[in-house]
Amino acid sequence: MDEKTKRLFKVRKVQKGKKPAFKRTESHKYKRLDSNWRRPRGLQGKQRKGIKAKGAVAQVGYGSPTAVKGLHPSGYAEVLVYTVAQLDDVNADVEAVRIAAKVGGRKKAIIEAKAAELSIKVLNPTRGE
Repeated sequence: MDEKTKRLFKVRKVQKGKKPAFKRTESHKYKRLDSNWRRPRGLQGKQRKGIKAKGAVAQVGYGSPTAVKGLHPSGYAEVLVYTVAQLDDVNADVEAVRIAAKVGGRKKAIIEAKAAELSIKVLNPTRGE
């Protein structure tokens, strides 16, 4: 990873530390409303108007730098893998593999062995005890 990318990862980490938890308007009042973000659209809505006490609204300035957006902190792009055959499509230079949670122990061991053979990084390897 070059110096520019390392610097951008640090910038992303600092930005995400300052980012508030964006919550849906009045989600704390009603059990039927999840706290996951929905844009406030009411004409008289306090959050939409930008009143600070009503919570932050997601907007442009909170985003990550474009060069490192969506990347794993190791610098690789994540690829979700279910089968051994899917490893053939992975570019080991820029992509790392995450084995799906639904994959069982036996198949996971086979996928890890094949990934090691192809020198592909596995983001969630089996713990060695």
